[in-house]
Amino acid sequence: QVHMVESGGGLAQTGGSLTLSCATSGGALNSYATGWFRRAPGKEREIVVTITWVGGITYYLDSAKGRFTISRDNAKNTVYLQLNNLQPEDTAVYSCAAQTTYGGTWSYWGQGTQVTVSS
Repeated sequence: QVHMVESGGGLAQTGGSLTLSCATSGGALNSYATGWFRRAPGKEREIVVTITWVGGITYYLDSAKGRFTISRDNAKNTVYLQLNNLQPEDTAVYSCAAQTTYGGTWSYWGQGTQVTVSS
């Protein structure tokens, strides 16, 4: 059974920072990549950043470049997302997900964690 559990969301002021964590277990340990997605109110879910478990290859949404940093701790099976210089438009539910194969679907999801940025 695959489990992915996010934590670390909350309220931040504009320009502030938060660190999100995604603890994985079960089948997610054999996944190809882990990604962070977000869904803002009234908008479609969008991919924010991804990282492969082997090689640490990353992909960033343009608006995340220079502000957000993804990292992983293979020993703890945990992926982190450091959010810096937060803006009100970053307000969303952030979810982590696992992609089991290259180019495959994002098969496993966490429950999400709310990030709210006040102006």
